[in-house]
Amino acid sequence: MTATVQPSGISGIITAAASKSSMQRACALALLAEGATTLFNPGTSNDDKAALDIIRKLGATVEATGNGLFINNEGIHMSGDEINCGESGLSIRMFAPIAALSAGEIIVNGTGSLLKRPMHFFDEIFPLLGISIQSNNGYLPLRIKGPLQPANITIDGSLSSQFLTGLLMAFAKAATVPVTITVQDLKSKPYIDLTLQMMKHFGYAVDNNNYESFSIKPQIQKQQPQTYTVEGDWSGAAFLLVAGAIAGGITVKGLDVFSTQADKAILQALMGCGANISIETEQIMISPPLASGLKPFHFNATDCPDLFPPLVALAAYCGGTSVIEGVTRLSHKESDRGLTLQEEFKKMGIEIKLQDDLMLVAGGQGVTGARVHSHHDHRIAMACAVAALQANGETIIENADAVNKSYPGFYADLQMLNAAVSLR
Repeated sequence: MTATVQPSGISGIITAAASKSSMQRACALALLAEGATTLFNPGTSNDDKAALDIIRKLGATVEATGNGLFINNEGIHMSGDEINCGESGLSIRMFAPIAALSAGEIIVNGTGSLLKRPMHFFDEIFPLLGISIQSNNGYLPLRIKGPLQPANITIDGSLSSQFLTGLLMAFAKAATVPVTITVQDLKSKPYIDLTLQMMKHFGYAVDNNNYESFSIKPQIQKQQPQTYTVEGDWSGAAFLLVAGAIAGGITVKGLDVFSTQADKAILQALMGCGANISIETEQIMISPPLASGLKPFHFNATDCPDLFPPLVALAAYCGGTSVIEGVTRLSHKESDRGLTLQEEFKKMGIEIKLQDDLMLVAGGQGVTGARVHSHHDHRIAMACAVAALQANGETIIENADAVNKSYPGFYADLQMLNAAVSLR
């Protein structure tokens, strides 16, 4: 599919889509609950669908009910011998240790870009937990056989916090005595905050020792039926908010301003560059500056690397060079996002330099409409679409349907905001 974006001013009110970070974690915790869980405001992205398929394969039943999903489970038991995580990095890293709670042999697989993302972590850690594992030289597919036996271990947290999320959940379910996971160089701490917040909601007790270690306590009593409302997605909404700062004004509803989601930090960048923004409990109103143009900004995205694409779109319209820290976090995403952003935004007349852990974006000279490619990366497609809103000429985005991974309604939402977007 291609998306064609004509230069457009946008206006109106939009509600943020459901967070796939929250939705996928909720699916995992509902699987572990061994009882009934109702999820309200469930997500519909490809990653969300992958998580739902995984919990079905691991023994849960899932039924639509009103505006939610009713999930019931009586313990992990495999239906078939394989779970497929699609292209979801969170699903593979979170569900692999959860699946290993079962004593049966399970194949853990994925599709597309996930097949190229390193999984050496499991080769190193699973044998320490009584899990036999065979991988494809550190890549998918994995063949694992549990059951997982919680133990005091030390892990490397520099590649992704998602491995830790899966271990925390699996340990909390299986631990019969207190156990500690020590973490070296943990990145993306806000995502662990989200994990711990949701685990507490589902009745698990984990002590966070300054992000250096996590002490998991045995589950004391059987959990009662649960309800959980999936949060609005700050990751997807970041693109809408940047669009408002470039071509608005708009109002975005459905976001929790007290959320632990890492990408809520987009507000810091928007305030730093001088966007006209009003933040209220129920809504965020945003438009370009009233007097002068947007100012260049300096932002550390080490703990929120998914913000790089919307930040680059924002920086393209700031009058000078903006600096974004944390480039080393980008090499193992759906694409090598540092190089992909550099390549695609060059087509739109924006120079991006990569210097060690820094990305320097030269903005304020105008954006040129161009034919660009998403590289099968949902966030690249959305960044190009947002940057196109005030470009000189139309922009055509190839492989535009990559947005289905996280935000299938993205183009429809832009259209609702009066952006001139056509799909074919």
